[in-house]
Amino acid sequence: MTVTEPTDVAPDATPDATLDAAVAQEAPAAPETAPKNPRSRKLLGSVLRWAAAVVVCGGLGAGTAAAITSMERTDVPGLATENDGRWAYPKLSLPPLPEGSPRPFTIGNEGEVHHADLRALLLPAPAGATVDPKLDGVWVSVDQYVSLYSKDERPELKQAFDDSALRHITARAWTMPDGTKSAVYLLRFKSVAFSEHFKDYAVHAGTAATTPLEGIQSVGTEALGNDARVPDTVQYATAEKEPYGPEQTRWAYIQAGDTLALVVQSRKGEAAPVPFQQTVTLQNQLLG
Repeated sequence: MTVTEPTDVAPDATPDATLDAAVAQEAPAAPETAPKNPRSRKLLGSVLRWAAAVVVCGGLGAGTAAAITSMERTDVPGLATENDGRWAYPKLSLPPLPEGSPRPFTIGNEGEVHHADLRALLLPAPAGATVDPKLDGVWVSVDQYVSLYSKDERPELKQAFDDSALRHITARAWTMPDGTKSAVYLLRFKSVAFSEHFKDYAVHAGTAATTPLEGIQSVGTEALGNDARVPDTVQYATAEKEPYGPEQTRWAYIQAGDTLALVVQSRKGEAAPVPFQQTVTLQNQLLG
């Protein structure tokens, strides 16, 4: 829109022109026009551009929030692979459920049962890993599992399995180029009550009396970051304390309804904490 500048009255204007000017002064004031000063115009333009930017950013932020909150439950958010030691895991997704079966933590699933194939809930190996062909999403016997623990503990653990309504054990293991050895075991019981009882009274997860793994003498609890937390699940991490010989071991239990997971990592020298937390977190997400 073109704004017409008001015309000044000349000194030699006629009486009629002076009257017209007086009438114009009494008339309602015209809307304010843009500042005549070029510097003021520049400032105003900057303000308008910033205002537009705020509106655009606000729209983008709202769009991003909408996208995050509308994620499908079958999409499992992973941890980015960065130069801090994290591994490149493949994109994760939850396996399909049998028709009409609820997820473990939905209303009506009192036993918090995982109805999906337990082997499909195992974390896949990351890029660059050499997978153990004998432990690649296969069923594992009780004897195989209890062999992870010290010999003195095995008879008691076997009896605990007999008393705990165990259904299945499955596992996957791999070795990374830096020598880190990883293994994930999933133990499914008849219900969350049996799973919790085994966790509390057989392996004593999260306590100073936790059942030691084979060859480990001294252990201490380890804190995992907030990223590792998943609603409806609980995790307990443990690290071997010095002196621990040629290699160090870290392990964690994940209590997720009827399923108890065991994640074990060891490496010559020190088992790095970053990939350990990443592995525990992603396995936890698959179970939650």
